[in-house]
Amino acid sequence: MIGFSTLLIDCGVQQGDLDKAQAYQSKYGGRLEQILVNMGGLASESLPGIYARLLGHSVLVAADVLRWQPPDSIDEFPLEFLVDRGWLPYAVEPTRRTSFVTRAPLDLEVNDWLRERGGEFELLLVSEETFGTMRSRLGRFQNVRSESGMNSVEEGRLRELASEAPTVNLLNSLLARALRQGASDLHFEPQGGPARVRFRIDGVLHEVDTVPSSMVLPIITRLKILAGMDIGERRRPQDGKIEFRVAGEDIDIRASVLPVSDGESAVLRFLRKSALVYDMKELGLSEDIEQLVIQDLAVTSGVILLTGPTGSGKTTTLYTFLSRLNRPEVKIITLEDPIEYQLAGINQVQVQPAIGFHFANGLRSIVRQDPDIIMVGEIRDKETAGVAMQSALTGHLVFSTVHTNDTPSAYTRLLDLGVEEFLLNAALRSIIGQRLARRLCVHCATPHPESSVLIADLNLQPLADRLGIRESRLLQAKGCEACAHTGYKGRVAVAEYLRCDEHIRALPKGADFLGAARAHAHSQGWRTLLEDGFAKALRGVTTVAEVLRVAG
Repeated sequence: MIGFSTLLIDCGVQQGDLDKAQAYQSKYGGRLEQILVNMGGLASESLPGIYARLLGHSVLVAADVLRWQPPDSIDEFPLEFLVDRGWLPYAVEPTRRTSFVTRAPLDLEVNDWLRERGGEFELLLVSEETFGTMRSRLGRFQNVRSESGMNSVEEGRLRELASEAPTVNLLNSLLARALRQGASDLHFEPQGGPARVRFRIDGVLHEVDTVPSSMVLPIITRLKILAGMDIGERRRPQDGKIEFRVAGEDIDIRASVLPVSDGESAVLRFLRKSALVYDMKELGLSEDIEQLVIQDLAVTSGVILLTGPTGSGKTTTLYTFLSRLNRPEVKIITLEDPIEYQLAGINQVQVQPAIGFHFANGLRSIVRQDPDIIMVGEIRDKETAGVAMQSALTGHLVFSTVHTNDTPSAYTRLLDLGVEEFLLNAALRSIIGQRLARRLCVHCATPHPESSVLIADLNLQPLADRLGIRESRLLQAKGCEACAHTGYKGRVAVAEYLRCDEHIRALPKGADFLGAARAHAHSQGWRTLLEDGFAKALRGVTTVAEVLRVAG
């Protein structure tokens, strides 16, 4: 008889995949062909044909599958035992000769049962998908269904798949790999077949792997189980939290699952407490902007706003400000959605929209707690904005964020929300716009071959002269082992600063305000986001291409 390994090679399995599967089998056990399917080295649809060549049985044709109905005497068989192992009675002839369909003809327990049972029998081979179709026609497996359409046996099978060694090992390896590469997020995206796996590293997505189609549902199910989600619900978005330990480090993972056209997409956000250092120097603010911010942090009342899109590092910057101000004699309360990191010595409050506990009424409650400093995660409506401004006028230092493209636009955004102009003029202390640019890898960055041309084209020499940069030169990303061949390692804040001084307060907040505010900022030597990014490029911290990507 032909050897099983040789047969697998004849059926299209690559030798390298076979070697990996055999190594896995010797270490963890399991059936070789199933390991190959889980690895993506063999299509599950090929298994019936492989078993047919190995054992000499027939493959059930599609027409017979469509016509099949459970035999009348099916209750005489130990159905739960058989179905759990991938077997079904197909037909029982008057001579008591029985035909079975199976997706697992090599199951030892069923083969032992057949020998003990005695009598003649015939075996018909089917794929996993065909077996599921036939199993669904058994009445006893259809009567317990959830609102999502999943019955108890199907749910049990899903849990079983999610707990099998290949599923657990694959997910654990993806998580460990993402953390090892410093990823902030892991994206698991179905593509109508194999799923795409991408890591967000330093703010940019990188495709790192694919997961075979046979493993997509088990992986999603395992994520749902770990995050406390409903594994039978596939029609609605779900969110959860996973506590994970790898290499002696505790990691909190925020999990989100979203139904898409080809299944469910999952995104994991890694919250690594040990990786965070809330220090002003770590932010990478330019020295002049850092000094202006330190002056603002020394006041006892007023509103300091951060602006920028999602993922621009606003929360980390706010935490850094709070950590600098965190002293035994100061009471700090934050109102967040969600609380991403726990800060020692600071009272952090989670809003709960589901029970009507929003930013606005939460902020009112916070004020009654006699704080010195308040942080509101985001100003989204007139009520929250109004309470925040009034809190500043009653002696509190308030930090918050708004979503605008630059600093002057924060005024117009708050005015659009309905905040009175006099209240903004009285309460606002400063506005900081922020983006995150990737830092050049210090091990492999090289001089840009067209540095002088770029400096001339972008008119960067006046900026270099203003900043006192004597040798103006630009670097480019190359890539090495230290930066996973991206050319970048870590990120740095690119910032725009606007002090809400007497001149800004006096400006009419009409259609001409934005232009007038930008002109005043320029006259004070305060740079735009683009100029601050170019300043960092001239100092060799990042590249022109990266600055244009985040601030252009």
